[in-house]
Amino acid sequence: MALIPLATQGNYLHIYDFKVDREKIDEFVKLFNEFDYSPGNPMHKSAAQVKDGVLCQDVTDPTHFWLIAEWSDIEEHARIRKILAEDLRPAFIKHIVGGKFVPAYAAIVSSTPQHLLDDAKG
Repeated sequence: MALIPLATQGNYLHIYDFKVDREKIDEFVKLFNEFDYSPGNPMHKSAAQVKDGVLCQDVTDPTHFWLIAEWSDIEEHARIRKILAEDLRPAFIKHIVGGKFVPAYAAIVSSTPQHLLDDAKG
């Protein structure tokens, strides 16, 4: 298997950090998947999305989640996120504690060069 960097220097990660109502975790994941993988998700139509997002659940606290993806343009992500928040309002949001679903953005300032990863797989 070829090793590849998780993300590429010069791009950005969006990192949503949130909690879900304990009694609604399964429903949240179901609704998230239904929206995320639907043709109505404008995030997946943007050329600025470099790598598709992953929804992660904290192994020590099942109510704690992160949604992380790589983008080349965080202004484009923020523009589309506004459409989601104001117009589309996906159903999974209702299960987020506090209803806040806003990411932090992180600039990727270092990632392992591909030639080093290729050498490491030896």
